[in-house]
Amino acid sequence: MMALMVHLKTVAHLRGRGDRIAKVTFRGLPFYSRVAENCDDVAHFNETFRWPIASRLDGNEMLEIQVYNYSKVFSNRLVGTFCMVLQKVAEEGHLELTDTLIDDNNTSIKTNVTIEIRYQSMDGTVGVWSDGEFLDVPDDRDGMFAFETDSLLSGQSHGSGTSPGRSLQGSIPTFRKAGKGVFSAMKLGKIKISKDDHKKGDEPAILDMEDLDRKAMRLAGSLDPDTISLASVTAVTTNVSNKRSKPDIKMEPSSGRPVDYQISITVVEARQLIGLNMDPVVCVEIGDDKKYTSMKESTNCPYYNEYFVFDFHVPPHVMFDKIIKLSVIHSKNLLRSGTLVGTFKMDVGTVYSQPEHQFYHKWAILSDPDDITAGCKGYIKCDIAVVGKGDNIKTPHKANETDEDDIEGNLLLPEGIPAERQWARFYVKIYRAEGLPKMNTSIMANVKKAFIGENRDLVDPYVQVQFAGQKGKTSVQKSSYEPIWNEQIIFTELFPPLCKRMKVQIRDSDKVNDVAIGTHFVDLRKISNDGDKGFLPTMGPAWANMYGSTRQYTLMDEHQDLNEGLGEGVSFRARLLLSVAVEILDTTAPEIMSSTEVQVEGVSNISESATGKIDEFFLFGSFLEATMIDRKIGDKTISFEITIGNYGNQIDGVSKPSSAKKKKKDGENEEEENELIQNSSEDEADEESDLVSVSCTPPMKPVITDRNYFHLPYFAKKPCVYIRSWWQDQRRRLYNSNMMDKIADKLEEGLNDVQEIIKTEKAFPERRLRGVLEDLSIGCSRFVTLANKDVNQAGRTKLDRERLKSCMREMDSMGQQAKQIRTQVKKNTVRDKLKLVQNFLQKLRFLADEPQHSIPDVFVWMMSNNKRIAYARIPSKDILYSIVDEETGKDCGKVKAVFLKLPGKKGFGPAGWTVQAKLELYLWLGLNKQRKDFLSGLPNGFEEIKAAQAGPGLQSVPPVSLVYNMKQVFQLRAHMYQARSLFAADSSGLSDPFARVFFSTHSQVTEVLSETLCPTWDQLLVFDDVELFGEASELRDDPPIIVVEIYDQDTVGKAEFIGRTFAKPTIKMCDEHYGPPRFPPQLEYYQVYRGNCTAGELLAAFELLQIGQGGRADLPPLEGPTDSERGPILPVPLGIRPVLSRYRIEVLFWGLRDLKRINLAQVDRPRVDIECAGRGVQSVLIQNYKKNPNFSILVKWFEVDLPENELLHPPLNIRVVDCRAFGRYILVGSHAVTSLRRFIYSTPDKTSNNWATAGDITVNMDSEPSLRKMDTVVKLDATSDAVVKVDMTEEESDKEKKKKKKKKKGGMDEDDEPDERVLDWWSKYFASIETLKETLRAQEMAQAEAEEREDLEIAAEAADIKIDDLLLKGSKTNQKSKEKKGSKDKKKGLAADGSEKRPVKAKVDELLVYNKELESEYGNFEDWLHTFNLYRGKAGDDDEHALDDDRIVGRFKGSLCMYKLPLSEEITREAGFDPNMGMFQSIPHNDPINVLVRVYVVRATDLHPADINGKADPYIVIKLGKSEVKDKENYISKQLNPVFGKSFDIEATFPMESMLTVSVYDWDLVGTDDLIGETKIDLENRFYSKYRATCGISSNYSVHGYNVWRDPMKPSQILAKLCKEGKIDGPHYGPGGKVKVANRIFTGPIEIEDENGLKKQTEEHLALTVLNHWEEIPRVGCKLVPEHVETRPLLNPDKPGIEQGRIEMWVDMFPMDMPAPGPAIDISPRKPKRYELRVIIWNTDEVILEDDDYFTGEKSSDIFVRGWLKGQQEDKQDTDVHYHSLTGEGNFNWRFVFPFDYLMAEEKIVISKKESMFSWDETEYKIPPRLTLQVWDADHFSADDFLGAIELDLNRFPRGAKTAKQCSLDMIRNEHELPTISIFKQKRVKGWWPFVARDENDEMELTGKVEAELHLVTAEEAEKSPVGLGRNEPDPLEKPNRPDTTFLWFLSPLKAIRYLVCNRYKWLIIKIVLALLLLIMLGLFLYSMPGYLVKKLLGA
Repeated sequence: MMALMVHLKTVAHLRGRGDRIAKVTFRGLPFYSRVAENCDDVAHFNETFRWPIASRLDGNEMLEIQVYNYSKVFSNRLVGTFCMVLQKVAEEGHLELTDTLIDDNNTSIKTNVTIEIRYQSMDGTVGVWSDGEFLDVPDDRDGMFAFETDSLLSGQSHGSGTSPGRSLQGSIPTFRKAGKGVFSAMKLGKIKISKDDHKKGDEPAILDMEDLDRKAMRLAGSLDPDTISLASVTAVTTNVSNKRSKPDIKMEPSSGRPVDYQISITVVEARQLIGLNMDPVVCVEIGDDKKYTSMKESTNCPYYNEYFVFDFHVPPHVMFDKIIKLSVIHSKNLLRSGTLVGTFKMDVGTVYSQPEHQFYHKWAILSDPDDITAGCKGYIKCDIAVVGKGDNIKTPHKANETDEDDIEGNLLLPEGIPAERQWARFYVKIYRAEGLPKMNTSIMANVKKAFIGENRDLVDPYVQVQFAGQKGKTSVQKSSYEPIWNEQIIFTELFPPLCKRMKVQIRDSDKVNDVAIGTHFVDLRKISNDGDKGFLPTMGPAWANMYGSTRQYTLMDEHQDLNEGLGEGVSFRARLLLSVAVEILDTTAPEIMSSTEVQVEGVSNISESATGKIDEFFLFGSFLEATMIDRKIGDKTISFEITIGNYGNQIDGVSKPSSAKKKKKDGENEEEENELIQNSSEDEADEESDLVSVSCTPPMKPVITDRNYFHLPYFAKKPCVYIRSWWQDQRRRLYNSNMMDKIADKLEEGLNDVQEIIKTEKAFPERRLRGVLEDLSIGCSRFVTLANKDVNQAGRTKLDRERLKSCMREMDSMGQQAKQIRTQVKKNTVRDKLKLVQNFLQKLRFLADEPQHSIPDVFVWMMSNNKRIAYARIPSKDILYSIVDEETGKDCGKVKAVFLKLPGKKGFGPAGWTVQAKLELYLWLGLNKQRKDFLSGLPNGFEEIKAAQAGPGLQSVPPVSLVYNMKQVFQLRAHMYQARSLFAADSSGLSDPFARVFFSTHSQVTEVLSETLCPTWDQLLVFDDVELFGEASELRDDPPIIVVEIYDQDTVGKAEFIGRTFAKPTIKMCDEHYGPPRFPPQLEYYQVYRGNCTAGELLAAFELLQIGQGGRADLPPLEGPTDSERGPILPVPLGIRPVLSRYRIEVLFWGLRDLKRINLAQVDRPRVDIECAGRGVQSVLIQNYKKNPNFSILVKWFEVDLPENELLHPPLNIRVVDCRAFGRYILVGSHAVTSLRRFIYSTPDKTSNNWATAGDITVNMDSEPSLRKMDTVVKLDATSDAVVKVDMTEEESDKEKKKKKKKKKGGMDEDDEPDERVLDWWSKYFASIETLKETLRAQEMAQAEAEEREDLEIAAEAADIKIDDLLLKGSKTNQKSKEKKGSKDKKKGLAADGSEKRPVKAKVDELLVYNKELESEYGNFEDWLHTFNLYRGKAGDDDEHALDDDRIVGRFKGSLCMYKLPLSEEITREAGFDPNMGMFQSIPHNDPINVLVRVYVVRATDLHPADINGKADPYIVIKLGKSEVKDKENYISKQLNPVFGKSFDIEATFPMESMLTVSVYDWDLVGTDDLIGETKIDLENRFYSKYRATCGISSNYSVHGYNVWRDPMKPSQILAKLCKEGKIDGPHYGPGGKVKVANRIFTGPIEIEDENGLKKQTEEHLALTVLNHWEEIPRVGCKLVPEHVETRPLLNPDKPGIEQGRIEMWVDMFPMDMPAPGPAIDISPRKPKRYELRVIIWNTDEVILEDDDYFTGEKSSDIFVRGWLKGQQEDKQDTDVHYHSLTGEGNFNWRFVFPFDYLMAEEKIVISKKESMFSWDETEYKIPPRLTLQVWDADHFSADDFLGAIELDLNRFPRGAKTAKQCSLDMIRNEHELPTISIFKQKRVKGWWPFVARDENDEMELTGKVEAELHLVTAEEAEKSPVGLGRNEPDPLEKPNRPDTTFLWFLSPLKAIRYLVCNRYKWLIIKIVLALLLLIMLGLFLYSMPGYLVKKLLGA
């Protein structure tokens, strides 16, 4: 017998007196010593602990002893730890020693411990276990160290700690069984050696030695004490064991519920559209809604900038499956639909899964669905954002957008999808379906049968598949419950598709309308993997199970939605055999079909075995308890039915196929079996089957539990059901998924613990996290070993193989990473690492979801009167049995509390919260051949009762019921202390709560406390004589759960449900001692749920005490009678209720605001009552709320006894009542402050009081915030003076400027220094926005770099490389990417550092642009004045949660401060301490004060369109108190991004008028104006805040110009005032530009220039420097609000929670008793500047020739050039025609003149024009300045032919070529690489530019060249030197010198012929002439030759 014994003798040298307790841990198994009470420096324990061990003691194993100071109330404090390696013990077997402990920081302390250790070993074989010493290790899911989330609040562990034979209850429960003991090893397939052990030969019952060793090491925990979980130190409420699984708390299905969504799409522009001279329109389509942009004429790159908004109210997954389709249509008008150029498709889910749920300024690639070989058809630049309720979208800041010309880099595609997507075919093969329900009434069928005599199946099914916005259907199989289609549906779509899900639906074809029978979604992400070793989407052939409404046919199915796939199906509908495959197309192949139409074609049949071997499964269920049955159904008899697929379904299960009876194939034919089951309830079974299924419990009449609920009197006799069913054996899929699920569950539980530890600020969250990671890595490696089995089983599909590979890879790497991260978990990195680990959890859950179904889910139905009432759906994998423990489902062979719910929509809302019934259900599902131990998990002590007709021959028939002959009697004590933050159930905004506690078949109620959301019941409920069945020891480990429901008592009608929670009691058996550490139990918080929402917390404790032979006398005594009927209410006993101490709570009463009418009467004399824990204080009465809503006495206090433990503090209630005549009081509203922690006063720490920051802080007064560097930080003591230097003094900067100017004069005059006169407020604003963007960009870069570094670290540690080497590599690659980015940035015109071409950024003083509200930056300005919303009225539910704003009836302003008494006297002795004000010293008085409020509204962005045309006509309305300013006449026409640039002055009196509302309205010609959105600002909090939010402090002080000082108080006055208020010494101005405040010295410039340029001495710069660094002043310092612009969201009460746009603005406030401020700054929008662009077209060349000559057939063109500025197509101008150009040369000398208005800052042309003839007024558009030139061929009779075009962006276009020869296509192709020029800088440019067009293959081709001259002049210059159009006066151009042929040839035919002949046939004629000459010569030669010869011959 092996065992390790430790004798703990004493612990000496302890500090102080106190109770001590020791914990001794070996192999992860802790034992607690008894508590040594009240000992001084030595604690005598003198106890022996004994561990029986299964494997040899390894020399590396550890023994750990921890000594604690024991506390009944708080967590035990660790004194120290002693760890030793047991090497010596293992060798020698005995050891005595005394050694010191070490504390948390691993330093040794004086305290020492004396122990003796013995080890008795055998010869290394596994010993026989005697009964008592057997240990059962809990299974994986509940985890070695499981502890319930909520239980962490109490500090002790519930370990029994008495006998070593019992282990710590909760971690490792003990377990006794009849027969011989069983050993179950942790983390190896827990092989149970069962009673009938001799019968089973197939599974060896021998434990593997190595596994045991591994286990031993695992239990021992390696050398790191951190693996030891905190479970032992914290309370374990879930007494985990193997017999019970956890109930699910959330009740309501959340999936099918409709939610609000808003999709906003901005179509900015399109580029590179394919086609000649198009008139493009963009159509935006979402689902069935279509919207169109306006049409742009004759352009391939239209600019729209149009904004569309779509609103939806649908369930989330319906929303996410909708397809967003952008298409470009060419020349669409009223009469014709136009031709489609290209489309782009993406589903909404893809957008929603993007960061911030949006794509911003991205380019969508268009492709042509009818021609997939074509390639890209152009790009659309757009923004798409999807906002759900409560999402807030951060719009990237929109100001002078530099155009993202880099299309490739900004494609509209999610991360990780390649830019070049390929076309692919998606094949969805539909083979067959079975088990379809009836879809027609049988009446018709019977009629038919009578006439025709044939019996038909009542359903005509077909399958419809939807994917990427397309639908495909199979053929209809008439009248068949088991249709066979064998068809495939082919979709052609780009791959990877941007649509996540494919929807497969079986539908019933019907003459009237087709209805869905069932729906299955195929998620493409789950059936593919995009990694390097990934695979294309593939699936099946596999059966997909479909669930939906119940099967009986009704004409109007109320649950039809369920069949459409909305919500959770409540019944099995059918299963469909399908497969999915994808093939990437090679679009270049000639035989390819180019259309993307959906095709349907036949496929061959597949074999039976393709989906796996059919096997017989056995499902067993036992109902141990049925309670909480809703009283509506309590009067009829009730039975429960369990079904799996159609098996077991007796009412509406199987529809028998009518087709001729099929021959039975070796018992594998399912239909036959179906039939067998169908008749099973009445008939005897078939001769070959040995058992009949029993799927329904016998009907039974419920018994009343209490007013609301009934229960079934099962008591000792528990009914059972069992079902045989036949399915393809695909258990492997479920096993793998179970293993991952268990790892995930365990991980989730661990993470919850860690979060709870962090939340409750307990010690060592990092240890727990390390333990969690350790478990994770072990789980992962275990998965890899287990999953790799029976790989070649029948019916494995490609997806099975690929998925297994990828899961193993993922799990392996996850395990590695977990190990990795574990080593990096330190105290300060816990939170970051926690986030990382949470990603693992999501990944695990994703991997665990198996896309190919196998066994359908199990449904449990409660039937009453043969009607289905309520159901529970249990996934079959959760109850599936496996020999290997990890693979077993988490609820298999365990008792689970199951709550039944109403089906479908009935379960939404309040109906879904009430429990229909609570079952204690035991389920087991497995192969029939593994059936023998299906009862092993039931609580012991039962006898089986078999069915009567079973006959003697059948031994293995399952029981129809179990009879328990063992029962235990208990007393349950429920200590109901208090609840908090409950849901408001009454119209007063409060509730009258009481709690009802259910346990088993008993229930009791607490008293009702009226009018509170935080009831303190302080009540003990005693349940006497509770009978539980089963063995005592098992019950101790596994008590049933307690359900607590909280209700609101109403005077009439029934009580209203508030919420529900579950708890487990702490159990004391009659042989146990009632004492620490487990008793008395601790109060704990339990989260109360209402549906899926939390509805408060309950603070309670539950104990279950066994009543033994001695009756109740043995129980710990109670004070008072237990009979709740008669006796008084019992309070919670002393040991359990918290320890209280005295606190004083001071309340600052400031005032009440915005009180709404109550019952139509105004509130006139309100008062505030504050209450906490039964004590309280009342404010003084406000005599006249209208005149002054502030309180006259500011501070009051009261004393109260509160628990010492801060977490147990009760909430504080604030109530406002209105005092009416005759002493009546009416409740106005209330507010509960749930946590007082933020109001606890902590005395200022004297040492840290003067937190001297750095030595010399060099503060750069640079405008680049990113460059602010803090150099060295030197700690100074309080006396030293820190010096703060400011770098650049004014004179220096002046010198610099002059230098720069000199340089510039020498250089190019392009980049002029901005002139002071030119600079205005907008220059400042735009500069600031650039800065904002840069800082955001820098933050992103930094974040990315940090992430990269972390990834590198992880990779490096995995591969043991030094970080530095990697970083070197990394930095090289970084360098590259940075260079790339750099070049991009230069292109974009951003300040890329070190780019020599960029001028130095001009120095403009900046302000701060916040891209959010100012409040969020400064904590709502609640630095001392808090605002508490007062609520009244019932709280909304779930969906209407956002409507809580409607319940707000006013606001209370004030504050709280609480501290323990007595307070130290130092505080009260301070100078100037006012005792009346308590802790609220130096607070301003709250008398009314007059203030001038100046509101500046800069602009609004992304407004929600209010008119039909998708635009709005916005104007501003400002309300403050009674005054309202409407700026209606200055509305801005048809603009969603209006620039207002206005300031408004309003006088107000605080406190009466303190809420400022800025609204944007939409102007309408007729009818009332609509509100677009509004924002509210609480001015009072800003005004009184110490952050000084009255008037922002600018960065520089100047007395004139655009940056003039706005505040009437100068910086020096402000500084003096702040110093005086904060009682600080200073300011002392010294010589040399120094100023000293407190102990800080600041330096700065001391001169200032006035308007005339004269210098004066001033201290203002110095003072301003101090103000800008005020946060560095000790004690009182804080950041003062700088000069700023804030961006506030606009909200509309009708659309709660969804932003309607944003407004940029700021507010200045000036008290009227101060000097008046100067005039408001002028921020009116910049007026565009008038320019004139003069374009002279000199010549063209190489223009392609289009026309054929009639007579000569030669090619020529009649060329003319057309030009316009973008957006002004109607003002297009044409040159005259150069007729009959035969060479493509044209001479024009023609001038175009384009006047336009231009905004320099935004680089946009401003156009005002009427939208249509019906428009009321002109609309202003802003368009980038682009000049389009086109070359045309003029035709007389037909339309002119378009030849080519070029578009020049006037800000950046390529320089023209010097000659026509140098002008080429590259100037356009490589536009990005070439240097560009801007006409606004150059003013005059001349050169050659190419004309281009696209040919049939979409290639660009050169169609001509043009020589043009561009000249830009301002309007004034244009007036001085006017020019004429064309060749007109003034400044005419000379006529072009055109060749004569241009005149028509019949006017002077000879000339023409001469020209033609000469020009064309010149060479031909010359060749002919030469040829003729030759011929003549030859002729002459031949002619004269004979004569000559004769002459010669004859010698003549």
